[in-house]
Amino acid sequence: MAARAISDLHTSTRNMTQIRITHKTEYTFAAPVAFGPHRMMLRPRETRELKLLSFDLTVSPAANVTWSHDVAGNSIATATVAEMSDHLMIESALTLTLSAPRWPVFDIAASALNYPFHYSNEDWTDLNALARPQYVDMTGRLACWVEQFVMQRPTDTLSLLKDISNGISAQIAYQCREDQGTQGPLDTLDMGRGSCRDFAVLFAEAIRTLGFGARIVSGYLFDPARNLVGSAGQGSTHAWTEVFIPGAGWISFDPTNRSVGSANLIPVAAARNIEQVAPVTGSFRAQQTVLPRMDVTITVAEV
Repeated sequence: MAARAISDLHTSTRNMTQIRITHKTEYTFAAPVAFGPHRMMLRPRETRELKLLSFDLTVSPAANVTWSHDVAGNSIATATVAEMSDHLMIESALTLTLSAPRWPVFDIAASALNYPFHYSNEDWTDLNALARPQYVDMTGRLACWVEQFVMQRPTDTLSLLKDISNGISAQIAYQCREDQGTQGPLDTLDMGRGSCRDFAVLFAEAIRTLGFGARIVSGYLFDPARNLVGSAGQGSTHAWTEVFIPGAGWISFDPTNRSVGSANLIPVAAARNIEQVAPVTGSFRAQQTVLPRMDVTITVAEV
């Protein structure tokens, strides 16, 4: 009982912010097309620090929407549109509270305070795939690149991860990219520029070469002061990385903004590979070549 009282008191002293998010995706075609199933990852992942108060999903033309969870626990909505149309609109509107501390303190297990460390057999069974690099690097260039941040062995685990995250934003120029897809980590190093999703992939792949379990997270960046990198206006889709450290669990690292913790981050989906966390994916069939126009409008604002 005493432990619960302390926990509740700790929660009540945090600043709680209520946030309203709308995410609208519209496809326009020159002629009516038939739609295949559309897969949507738009419902935030609830945590102790993020509570979802309301969520509404609208699809036009009218669609049959079913819900499920994938292997990572992400909420998946699948929309099946029966009629042909020259447009498709998908819009989510939600309200949530965010109470993540701006300066978090992580209760890292004593066995993991210093790098290198070993995950327990139980943790490793689940983390194995998340600790393996996902991109081909025949010559080990990425492993050589990340070694510049390992000053000695052993070294402080959290400081090492912070140095790598900060090193990415120091060495790679941020570039807003509207095109689809993500650069490979070696491409980002070679070009010296990338978007938030490129930064997240580079960080995840780099620390995986050191044996860390990492996953890519897609969601929203809450930026009411408009002084963070990677948001348009008051918010946009954003990407970052979570690293599993024994004792503390999953810790968020946003190399785009050199931040640690979830104070400004609203996670929607987390997965091993960034292609697995796209907000909206689907297909269409047409009798002739039809290239759709896609418009995405996102607002993230404090209520």
